[in-house]
Amino acid sequence: EGWDDIAKEIPDADASKPDDWDDEEDGEWEAPMVPNPEYKGAWKPKMIPNPEYKGEWVHPMIPNPDYAEDSELHVRCKDCTHVGFELWQVKTGTIFDDIIVTDSLAEAQAYAAETWAKKVGPEKEAFEEAEKIKSEAAKAAMPAEGEEDMMGEEEEDHDE
Repeated sequence: EGWDDIAKEIPDADASKPDDWDDEEDGEWEAPMVPNPEYKGAWKPKMIPNPEYKGEWVHPMIPNPDYAEDSELHVRCKDCTHVGFELWQVKTGTIFDDIIVTDSLAEAQAYAAETWAKKVGPEKEAFEEAEKIKSEAAKAAMPAEGEEDMMGEEEEDHDE
């Protein structure tokens, strides 16, 4: 028996079933639980002294002689034609289209008015219609109220 096998509480050995206990009415009698004297708490590894311990390790910051700051890094891509996304989805159905990369709020708003604003209404209506059809199909697949009982009664009639 290992450390993890020792229970925190054990049934009270001195407890006895009350005289007025009725198994049929009260259920099977179980002794109350008391703290286990052998339980010593959750296991933790022993800590031994380490005279060479200097605290939590911190990565030393050393200079990189090859590093040079580039203030024009953002303008390197002149003819960018692709955008990459790394996505993690829980639910399917996410769509990305009409992507714009800009630093102009006015340009982004104009682009949104030309593209997104024209599609958002019809896309929402199509989604709601698809959900309605799915919901109706699920309801149709469920048996009507009382239908199960009637089927059960018919089967019983046939058995007689």
